[in-house]
Amino acid sequence: MKLWGGRFTKPTNELVDEYTASIRFDQKLAKYDIQGSLAHVEMLAKCEIISESDAATIAEGLKAVAKKIASGEAELTEDNEDIHMNVEKLLIDEVGSVGGKLHTGRSRNDQVALDMRLYLREALVTISQQLVELQQALHTQAKANLDTVLPGYTHLQRAQPVLFAHHMMAYVFMFQRDVERLADSWKRVNQSPLGAGALAGTSFPIDRHYVAEKLNFDGICDNSLDAVSDRDFVVEFLSNSSLVTAHLSRLCEELVQWSSAEFNFVELDDAFCTGSSMMPQKKNPDVAELVRGKTGRVYGHLMGMLTTLKGLPLAYNKDMQEDKEGMFDTVETLKGALGLFAPMIETMEVKKDTMYQAVAKDYSNATDLADYLVGKDLPFREAHAVVGQVVLSCINENKYLLDLSLEEFQEFSSLIEEDIFDVLSPKAVVNARNVAGGTAKNRVEEQINKAEMLFEKNIGWIKEHAAKIEELSVVE
Repeated sequence: MKLWGGRFTKPTNELVDEYTASIRFDQKLAKYDIQGSLAHVEMLAKCEIISESDAATIAEGLKAVAKKIASGEAELTEDNEDIHMNVEKLLIDEVGSVGGKLHTGRSRNDQVALDMRLYLREALVTISQQLVELQQALHTQAKANLDTVLPGYTHLQRAQPVLFAHHMMAYVFMFQRDVERLADSWKRVNQSPLGAGALAGTSFPIDRHYVAEKLNFDGICDNSLDAVSDRDFVVEFLSNSSLVTAHLSRLCEELVQWSSAEFNFVELDDAFCTGSSMMPQKKNPDVAELVRGKTGRVYGHLMGMLTTLKGLPLAYNKDMQEDKEGMFDTVETLKGALGLFAPMIETMEVKKDTMYQAVAKDYSNATDLADYLVGKDLPFREAHAVVGQVVLSCINENKYLLDLSLEEFQEFSSLIEEDIFDVLSPKAVVNARNVAGGTAKNRVEEQINKAEMLFEKNIGWIKEHAAKIEELSVVE
């Protein structure tokens, strides 16, 4: 008979067991379930709901169960439906009927909400650490390429030259927002629902704040109905993860383009590429392509979770069992992608000469010619028109701006003088953008220095919160 089967007169249909059981995926919550149970049983003894000796027996039994699950010795079965019932059954097998006292004053509804929050706390720290490692890899490439100029694009058309370091720092700050969003979400994840019971609390004189403190939560969920039915923290994580994958995907797209023969701006290390089964010359950026492809998978989990929640009445409903697989898969997808990305960026070869030649053979310095004329007191709209005519003439004659002689320039405007050739050189164009956040070398150095301070802050947050998680370790 199932642990909840007292009011039933016949066994559950085998197909129902198979369809409703979640142990296949929620076994990931085993250690968190036991962490929560250890704090819960300690509280039960403190509040004199069970005896100290029973609590000690249960605690030792839980630790023994944790070791057996970690080693693979314990058998987790669909007959016991989910990780909570499996742990309880293993506990009773370990210590006898006294193990049945563990569930006093709680429900699987508040228990699963607790386990998911404990799981997600750890995922936030791990993913944040990986994001910082990726930021540092991009930062290293930026510092190594403060004199590397490449074309900057809008509409995928060459627009203005920028420093490659500037381009790398754009992603550093993009991922910084991701780190900050994950850190900010901690305060909403880190509230304890335990003690909310099935939906209305419990008649036992429990101490919810004691359990929250033991588990290093910042506080408790204030309303029992909300505590068991809230999955906003899952939606928020999936949303934040979707932005992370969007940013990864944008970088992937550029790596795929840049490593093609048409661009030839970078070469990815062989360790992060694959070949073709048919074409022996191929070197494919499959890691970048697959990370780009998995972005849609993460988006799908977000949409799935939102759809699951949109019509649910309070409080817990079985629909909410669908909250886990998408969350688990998103965590694993992010960890897999980020684990590969930092070393792929670190080992990437930057082809500085190819980038510079690309800038020298385009019209991305045309804006600077217009700005030059504005500096000679020509209204910008008139300067824009003049430069447009210069560019059109160059296109017709298969030339670039720096191929023109001074006399040819002056055919379009007598305001143009000999210094124009210095003004239009790629490095001069880059360094002319000497505004805060611009691509001038000194401004990019400012960004690099600021990022180092942000890394220090990020790492401090990670260490602080990782320590809180490590305190709860059950199995050495």
